[in-house]
Amino acid sequence: MKKFASWGRTEENKALAPTGAAIVTLLLTSVPALSADPAVIPPGFYLGGHAGMLFGNATATLGDPTGISASGGTSPYGTFAGGVQGGYQWDLPFHWMLGIEADLSFANFQDTGQVLSYRATGTGGADEQLEFLGTLRGRLGYSLGGWTPFVTGGLAWASTRFSLTDFTTGDQDATPSQWRLGYTVGGGIDYALDPKWSARLEYLYTNLGPKGFTFASPSRYDSQYDFHQFRAGLNYHFGAPDKRDDRTADRGPGSWEIHGQSTFVFQGYPPFQAPYDGTNSLPAGGQSRETWTTSAFLGIRLWQGAELYYNPELLQGFGLADTVGAAGFPNGEAQKSNFPLPRYNTSRLFLRQEFGLGGPREKIESDYGQLAGEKDVSRITLQVGKFSVHDLFDTNDYAQDSRVDFLNWSIWAAGAFDYPADRVGLTYGIAAELNRADWALRAGYFLVGIEPNANVFDWNLFSRGGYVAELELRYGIGDHRGVFKIGPWLTSTFSGSFGEATALALANPSLSVNDTILQTRQGRTKYGIYLNLQQEITKDIGAFARWSWNDGQTETSAFTDIDQSLSLGVQLKGTLWGRDDDVIGLGGALNTISPQTSAFLAAGGLGVLVGDGRLAYDSEKVIEAYYALQLTKGMIATADYQLLISPAYNAERGPINVFSGRLHMQF
Repeated sequence: MKKFASWGRTEENKALAPTGAAIVTLLLTSVPALSADPAVIPPGFYLGGHAGMLFGNATATLGDPTGISASGGTSPYGTFAGGVQGGYQWDLPFHWMLGIEADLSFANFQDTGQVLSYRATGTGGADEQLEFLGTLRGRLGYSLGGWTPFVTGGLAWASTRFSLTDFTTGDQDATPSQWRLGYTVGGGIDYALDPKWSARLEYLYTNLGPKGFTFASPSRYDSQYDFHQFRAGLNYHFGAPDKRDDRTADRGPGSWEIHGQSTFVFQGYPPFQAPYDGTNSLPAGGQSRETWTTSAFLGIRLWQGAELYYNPELLQGFGLADTVGAAGFPNGEAQKSNFPLPRYNTSRLFLRQEFGLGGPREKIESDYGQLAGEKDVSRITLQVGKFSVHDLFDTNDYAQDSRVDFLNWSIWAAGAFDYPADRVGLTYGIAAELNRADWALRAGYFLVGIEPNANVFDWNLFSRGGYVAELELRYGIGDHRGVFKIGPWLTSTFSGSFGEATALALANPSLSVNDTILQTRQGRTKYGIYLNLQQEITKDIGAFARWSWNDGQTETSAFTDIDQSLSLGVQLKGTLWGRDDDVIGLGGALNTISPQTSAFLAAGGLGVLVGDGRLAYDSEKVIEAYYALQLTKGMIATADYQLLISPAYNAERGPINVFSGRLHMQF
């Protein structure tokens, strides 16, 4: 589950929040504000990313194994897509440019994004899924000062998978990765934002010729594709001098900043004692998995007080046991979706408008999702778009971001705070904040899923949705800062009742509680509260604590199966042993559920993350310790250990020793 801290990292209130084609278009039209001298795109190596729309036509035919029936024809395909590119370009006489470039594009993270085509007959259905699309192209352009229009063309390839489902037996037949070859042509325009950065708008047409695959059944699937890709990109040019103005100053409308990060987590545990495994159990035989994310955070000033942020991200990997088995799950980078290969997501795209109220001002640091400059301490901030509720609410300097501090879900967040989100922790919403020197008040409304643990949002505005409020109080004990937050929340969702489902299953022995919970789903209200404390003990030691509670009557909407949680811990900087930038963290959490939730699980119910098939109830306990070693500026390696006692509230399973290694890089 993704999260970043709140709006505005200041000396009084540290926090984070992050930043399409619309972004790059704005950059292209506003670059003159960045520098007095026009820039040109330098020759040499460059590396960057892109995002946009991938769409086209799919022609596919499924041959039935009996030879009696087949389906075929042309159907549309379309998805958001993003990826990376790199290349080299040469300056030729008379303003000509010659270059070579390779790129990889990945489909949107939602399940439908990767399905290129689907065909069905009377006996079965088959589809082809895109793993990635790549090109290797030559580029020819003509330099017009900072602008370089170009044409491009070359080889295209894709990795896809075919799968077949037998409608009679339910059996599935899936293939390994299949390579497809084709060609691509297109054109676009580059613009030099400054000596090191250039923006791009580009169109590519890609043709992947006919290819077929014969399943064991032996049904055969034949397909070919014509793709159109409109995309915007940003490139960093190596070796070019950096002559841009100081980024720590507010340079006015049109100025921009970019940050990026990449985080890899390898996590595993040895075999542990358990008399049985269930559907939502961590397997007792032991397991290891990895996750990886790479993202950029781009922000641009639009007009006085207005900032637009865009956060494209590539997600890859698996949580342990497909991200089930513990309510306090041990990897905050693990999504409730599994991606063998990277998938693209527009994780954040939002507009922030600030209104200064006058009086003292404070300096804002350049960071993920915030532009450097000065702001009135007293201000009103509005934010609307796509982001995470945890960007703004329940933030804590010492336990906030699983990319750099604690990994366990019930330590970096208030465990019983069932905040609105999709399966990767994001949503659409609007929030407002009134900030003063010693306190802040914020509130927001956010979309919820159409059902528990969903990727599709319910757009019945205000009849469905989540409401969150938070009061933040800042104080000092001597020279040491402290922050206390209290956050009541309420969600109106389409969900089932644990008590009603358990009673209905007892009255109908032919039905399980997992059947009856579906029958009880209707519009229901869930509410709760969290308390959040952080306290600086010394300049090198900080402590934190969270307590959270919800009513525990209905299904979990989006986060995890916790109805009450208490967590606390400390962070210690490495100044004492001469490693000022290293950090040691030690934390723990105690998680519990309501009697209604416990009875549902004991009857064989499945929650979002828990459900062993039967339950010998006990509270779930988590202990976590880590050492974060700064290798170089912007690169941190972390060793992490977690002890899970009574995971998923089951005293008959565990304890489990979870070991993790994490590498985080950022600029």
